[in-house]
Amino acid sequence: MDDRNLFLLEFLWHEGRGDHAGANVCWNCRQGVPQFRCMDCFGSELYCQDCIVVLHAQNPVHRIQDLGLCVQLRHPAGEYCLLPERAFDDDFTLIHTNGIQTIGLDFCGCETAQTRTKQLLRVAWFPATTIDPRTAATFRILEQYHLLSFESKASGYEFYHSIARLTDNTGLLPGKDRYEAFIRMIREWRHLKMLKRAGRGHDPGGIENTRSGECAVLCPACPQPDKNLPHDWRAAPKTKGWIYGLFLAIDTNFRLKRRNMSKDSNDPGLSRGWAYFVDETTYKGYLQAHSGKLQERSTCSSHNAVNMADTKASQGLAATGVGTIDCARHNMKLPNGVGDLQKGERYANMDFLFFSTLHECCIDTLNVSYDIACQWHKNLWQRMSTMPPALHIDRFSKFIRFFVPKFHLPVHILKCQTTFSFNFSKNVGCTDGEAPERGWSNINPVASSTKEMGPGSRRDTLDDHFGDWNWKKVVGLGAMLLRKMDEAKEEDEAHRTVFEELDGALKRETSEPWKLEVEHWEYNPNDSSVTNPFEAKVTPITQAAVRLKFMEMEAHDLQQGIDISLHPDISPSVFIASGIDLENEQHVQALYTPTVQLLNSRSESSSQAVEITPEDAKLFLPSTMQTESMPCNMRLETIEDWVCGQSTNTRARNSLSRVEAKASTAAEKYRAAHLALSSLAPVLGKVGWNVKYKVLDKKDDVRGMSVPKNGESEGRRQLSWIWLVEGVGDDQDEVVQDSLRVEWCKARARSMRWAEEVELLNEEMRRVLQFLRWHASWWNELGRARTLSTAADNEGLVAYARCQAQLRHDLADHFQTIDILQ
Repeated sequence: MDDRNLFLLEFLWHEGRGDHAGANVCWNCRQGVPQFRCMDCFGSELYCQDCIVVLHAQNPVHRIQDLGLCVQLRHPAGEYCLLPERAFDDDFTLIHTNGIQTIGLDFCGCETAQTRTKQLLRVAWFPATTIDPRTAATFRILEQYHLLSFESKASGYEFYHSIARLTDNTGLLPGKDRYEAFIRMIREWRHLKMLKRAGRGHDPGGIENTRSGECAVLCPACPQPDKNLPHDWRAAPKTKGWIYGLFLAIDTNFRLKRRNMSKDSNDPGLSRGWAYFVDETTYKGYLQAHSGKLQERSTCSSHNAVNMADTKASQGLAATGVGTIDCARHNMKLPNGVGDLQKGERYANMDFLFFSTLHECCIDTLNVSYDIACQWHKNLWQRMSTMPPALHIDRFSKFIRFFVPKFHLPVHILKCQTTFSFNFSKNVGCTDGEAPERGWSNINPVASSTKEMGPGSRRDTLDDHFGDWNWKKVVGLGAMLLRKMDEAKEEDEAHRTVFEELDGALKRETSEPWKLEVEHWEYNPNDSSVTNPFEAKVTPITQAAVRLKFMEMEAHDLQQGIDISLHPDISPSVFIASGIDLENEQHVQALYTPTVQLLNSRSESSSQAVEITPEDAKLFLPSTMQTESMPCNMRLETIEDWVCGQSTNTRARNSLSRVEAKASTAAEKYRAAHLALSSLAPVLGKVGWNVKYKVLDKKDDVRGMSVPKNGESEGRRQLSWIWLVEGVGDDQDEVVQDSLRVEWCKARARSMRWAEEVELLNEEMRRVLQFLRWHASWWNELGRARTLSTAADNEGLVAYARCQAQLRHDLADHFQTIDILQ
């Protein structure tokens, strides 16, 4: 702040001629009149007109104060044209990094002159049209906006008008509006850069020879046959072959909407299914044929994605969002795995995207993650039969499993939480299936601009952003996999130790049957008749079950000729249950309308007789009568005790209460014994005893087997050490034993998942290196694949191919280096 005056005065110094205020001659030739200064060159020197023109022959778009610009394009051989052809009477618009400028432009007019389009491209100016171009943008400004759009998600409108304000920030000198031309140029630029980076310019068949998905950036860490897998990968034994499986994640994004404006005939896409979006013609044709089929209702939780797919609001929208298929472990969009949604998350849309991604996949093991997988996978193969034959896969030759992402799993019913869990399934490592969710934060900011685009413009723009996202993932794979490996090794060691301690604390005859049971389930994951070891076997006692039990007892009494009912329609158990329900409703009323209590108190204190309405009347259930020292039928007291005991619990409350009381007593007894041992050990010379018998002072130590620490997920949860000491399995209470069995299975699963994660990461790191080396060789071969008419054209092909090949080698070397340094 002390230097503000200094900075401000220096700003103002640049508004004048600075140190050259008294100059009488040109800084360069020392003869001409010093009238002009370049605003973009280094320094503030003043030059004469002839010198500044000569000095800027290679920098024509520098801003020179008070001097117009006229450019003469060169002859094909490189010399200046002897027969210049003036373009449109000094009415050519050039968009460049320093502003939007109207210039005079002389095209080459010689007999050997190239087309105007090619003349502009040769000087790195991108024409807005190929027919009599009157506007162009420099390659530099297009490249600048291209990268800025990826990082900031700035719209073309915002960028163009920022450049316009560089030219004139007052509006007093309005130039011609070239916004639409700029938007068209940037869209074509995006498309051409995609083709260039995919090697399409090196194909002898040309761009039209491009196949579906060929321009997508592939994931080097995913299994890619003939690219990063061993030649004998298919022959790998089952104990090894799982690491060559493909992990897929399906998800939708309802922020990427598109308004119902324009249509494909007016705004066709340039890619036509060459990258991430599926081919629109085939896709829309299939959806049209299945538009009248209603969505199947969910039998799990009330998933809006399933149950509201046919009713989701779509008024005024041509697309309510997009569906995508990603690689579940590395968060990259897969080729032909993206498509528009028209009415929410309908199976028809997601089926088409899923099979479009897989139709050329020859991987034998597929692990598919989807937040509604429990519903979607039903009848999937029957639905596949209605799709175009080119999208069919041989499901009988593949091992396919379906999962629900870890974060989404808790909202599913209990059976789904074990059947479709990554945590409990073998050979999946620590995959969580949530990869697509992490990518939406990157693409969501473009929703506001793409929502207003035509269909083709939007698809091309999103394709480009998805490609950039994939590329950034590729260059970051080395660091990401290394970080995950360090974490996995640490967790692997910790969970292996925890499980070994728990297993060692149990008797062999206790854990051996559990092991056989869980292994049988792991090897038969798709067999619903096999008992799931992660589900509790002790039947929960619910309030409804208690009521049913008493009704059965009363029915039995009636059969025996015993009837204690005092009402023909209401038995004692129904009377008590109804009373409890009414009491609960009274409590709810007090909660939502507290003033009721005030009204009641006023009525009671009033000397006048007040009519008591049924909802205000005290019910005097047996428990209330006891507090008033009033007699009551013992049978009714027993019923209320049982029913109330279950009203807020879904598990066996009595058994759990006994366990909690025993735990509290045992903890106090343990603390007393530990204190005594601490005093006696030095006297008796005992050492090392406190390694096994730790101090029980932390709040988290005394917790249930299935209770995590604050912030712990199921995949990282560790048992408290109190469950790892010898004798933990001696308690024969059926609730304790069943909980112990489930927890033993889960601890085993956690240990196995982290061990698998280490193995899987090792394989992925190997695959990344092999893929990059393969891709480098592919580029080197591509550089020799096409021969053009001139040496200059051929040199460009070879130079770019070698550059791309070297880039892959450099990435591989870098990944290996950081691995070695660790």
